[in-house]
Amino acid sequence: MTLTIRRYRWSDLDTILALHQISLAEVGLAPGDGVYYDDDFPRIQELYLACGGDFLVGEVGGRVMAMVGLRPIDSETAELCRLRVHPAFQRRGFGTAMLAAIESRAVELGFHGLRGDTTTRQEAALALYERHGWREISRCPLGDNVVVYLAKRLVPAAVDH
Repeated sequence: MTLTIRRYRWSDLDTILALHQISLAEVGLAPGDGVYYDDDFPRIQELYLACGGDFLVGEVGGRVMAMVGLRPIDSETAELCRLRVHPAFQRRGFGTAMLAAIESRAVELGFHGLRGDTTTRQEAALALYERHGWREISRCPLGDNVVVYLAKRLVPAAVDH
């Protein structure tokens, strides 16, 4: 099974919202827990694409099974958001592929650093970030959850002369 990564299209909205809900339910996160929110989904064009960020989806057999967003914080730093892989497609390297794609895109867009957060319930996400050079900045209890804040310094690819 091959993962094909492309830019988000408006027609993906219902699919990525469902992917978000399924992925968070899998780790015990739910609306109203203080961590879970989904109000940015109808505004992807505005919050991610139109302001200098990006939003990517990963397809398997023509169906969206992964996603990740990049939202500018300032001219130097962007926030990595919404990294999700459908539970039935996890442990196949798709999370790594999506993370690598959005990090490359961040460099292309001129960002020098990334920030993001996850929860201690999302153990696979924490391990993924650690394997790829992200470092923990802080932790903050929020309801029954602990939010872990992470950062990564981006290094542009070397240019051959």
